[in-house]
Amino acid sequence: MQGNLPPEAQEKIEQLQGLQETAQEVAMQKQQAETNLEEAESALDELDNIDEETTMYRNVGELFVETDYDTAEDDLEEKVDTLEIRLETLEKQEERVQEQFEDLQGELEELLGGAGGGMGGPAGPGGPGAGGA
Repeated sequence: MQGNLPPEAQEKIEQLQGLQETAQEVAMQKQQAETNLEEAESALDELDNIDEETTMYRNVGELFVETDYDTAEDDLEEKVDTLEIRLETLEKQEERVQEQFEDLQGELEELLGGAGGGMGGPAGPGGPGAGGA
């Protein structure tokens, strides 16, 4: 089908495909950040159940190194804060990519002369029905 499309349309389709890949990468990074955040918050919650005098160890590469309660708590709180910021950034990036995708899809539809233009519906990077009322 792409062989008989104007070069501008082919270029926009390639850009759409690139945005789709970007959206998938951002979604994977967001999922990983969410998982890491849940783990860090869970560990932080567990600290509440541990006596402050208990010997603790933290993983440093291949080793476990002894650490004290306050250091472990500070490290986990910092990790949670960093992951929350990372998650916010990824959510904003996800929104920008979705907007770019929708804009580009609209441009392509205009190029192809109207509604649908053979694009197969509203399945953007967020999937069917994503982001819209």
